[in-house]
Amino acid sequence: MNVRELENLLARTGRPRVLIVGDLILDAYVSGDVARISPEAPIPILTAKRKEERLGGAGNVAANLVAMNGEVDIVGVLGDDGHGRALRQLMEDQGIETGGCAIDATRPTILKTRMMSGAHQMLRVDWEDSSPVGGAAHQAMLAMLPDRVKRAKSVVLSDYGKGVLTKDVLATVIHAARSARIPVLVDPKGDDYKRYHGATLVTPNRKEAEQALGRKLSKIDDMPKAADDLMAMAGLDAAVITLGADGIFYKDKRGTSGHVPAQARAVFDVTGAGDTVVAQLGFYLADGLSLGAAVELANQAAAITVGRLGTHAVSRAELAAHLAESFPHGGKVVVGNEVDALLAQWRKDGKRIVFTNGCFDVLHIGHANYLRFAKSKGDVLIVGVNDDDSVRRLKGPTRPVNPIGDRMEMLAALEMVDAVTSFSEDTPAKIIERVTPHVLVKGEDWADKGVVGREWVESHGGTVHLAPLVPGRSTTSILERAKQGGGAPSC
Repeated sequence: MNVRELENLLARTGRPRVLIVGDLILDAYVSGDVARISPEAPIPILTAKRKEERLGGAGNVAANLVAMNGEVDIVGVLGDDGHGRALRQLMEDQGIETGGCAIDATRPTILKTRMMSGAHQMLRVDWEDSSPVGGAAHQAMLAMLPDRVKRAKSVVLSDYGKGVLTKDVLATVIHAARSARIPVLVDPKGDDYKRYHGATLVTPNRKEAEQALGRKLSKIDDMPKAADDLMAMAGLDAAVITLGADGIFYKDKRGTSGHVPAQARAVFDVTGAGDTVVAQLGFYLADGLSLGAAVELANQAAAITVGRLGTHAVSRAELAAHLAESFPHGGKVVVGNEVDALLAQWRKDGKRIVFTNGCFDVLHIGHANYLRFAKSKGDVLIVGVNDDDSVRRLKGPTRPVNPIGDRMEMLAALEMVDAVTSFSEDTPAKIIERVTPHVLVKGEDWADKGVVGREWVESHGGTVHLAPLVPGRSTTSILERAKQGGGAPSC
């Protein structure tokens, strides 16, 4: 899919509810500088300067979903300790429901502490009990899972091998989800994938897939058979294998497959990249997207994550901006809530916003001069474009010559234009009220007709400017000359 299609899919996604079941981990980062070696042993001394705590494991999957504006429910186990309370508070601060977090006083909350010097990880210290969860905490999870599965649109099983995903928990979740026709995605651990039997798909990385299959997967050509074997092993509908610098490979039981290349960018830290991928896939499949589209968007999000230090939850706005960077002209085209978000950011940045509108059916020198004039009146220029139906109502059944998508792309390619959006009404009154620009610009031919939106803009402290026109240059005259087979107009 091209970037524009991905942008449109992202813009149309809703707020699906995703249930995450798995190992809850508190990630701590102790950062500082190393300037000397210890006199006690041949080891570096880290002069600590700051400590930060983040959600890890299943909590990081949840954080990624919250950042995408998804509704999140989570089931896992916490110890009855300070780290458990800190982890619960981190989740609640991000709007993650924690009623599904059972307390087990017999085991510690999992804590992973990373010692960091700059961008380099020097040491990791883990506090954990990875034995299978049992007793009252296990029974509490089994009791709450069926109802929570039914409320979700997809389920993510985040397996870090720390004891939460017991045989009974897996069977309960997968059975309830299959009964409700809800996809179950597994971020797997270990070499026994039969324990995930009946899930929808697994998302191993290359090393994990090699471990499960007992063979090396050195080439992309090895992946189709690997995916088939993983699906057969666990009775899955699909397999998604993340390949680091080689991107992501996916295949489903119908034979549909694809290889999405990795996005070229600097890699600082792969921590949490798998969490981002499975969270993204769970989000999009819950919202009804195809597996191929979900993988392509997840691949874009993973490119952002590996460019950050430590675990990083990719937000919907961040992903949209990343896609826009990949296609700069198209990134100027804004639709739906993107318009309001862009305007809010411009106002926050203190930008003087200019608005103008028109059909812009066949771009010509008059349009270029007009738009250059408009941009000169402020810091940023947003252009409203009549959609195809409104152009037909205004100009007749033979117009527009170019469809709305083409017209917006052409405007977005102009250096003086900062954003382009469309509107469907015969007049720009509604879009002007939505934008409420500091400056409204129209052509000087509107001097006697009355500029639509003038009263609104001026009542909100803005100004209206009339742009000079280039004599003899208009879309109508160009089309008429073309119809008659005439040449270029005289200068």
